Amino acid sequence: MNEQQDERTQIREAMDRLLTGKATASNGSLTAAALAAEAGIHRMALYKRHADLKNEFDERVRTETKQVPETEKQLRATVAKLRKTVANQRAELEELRQMVTNLTLASAVLTQGKATPEPPAPAPTPDNVIPFRPPTS
Repeated sequence: MNEQQDERTQIREAMDRLLTGKATASNGSLTAAALAAEAGIHRMALYKRHADLKNEFDERVRTETKQVPETEKQLRATVAKLRKTVANQRAELEELRQMVTNLTLASAVLTQGKATPEPPAPAPTPDNVIPFRPPTS
């Protein structure tokens, strides 16, 4: 348990160094990867065993530096992109539904027209026309 306490102490000291801009073992960015590098621990150890400290770091970055953590920026950009995609898909779906309705109506009109063909009306014969021979039956 003492080893885990040492890691937690290293992480807290690394937090302080990063937030004051005095990074010694990392690039100084305010990310979880830089925090892990600064603390000298593996990044996955920070995410798995010390998730509370990672969240604390993100909160301190937000409050002390008035910055939004990089991961949150990426998530917000992804959410905005996905919302736009969903809106586009909804519009396309509505357009397709309208097209299906129109095609169904057109099909019904065409089918109805073929099902009951009206016999052609006989051409009217003028009164002054006399046939050459009478029709044979």
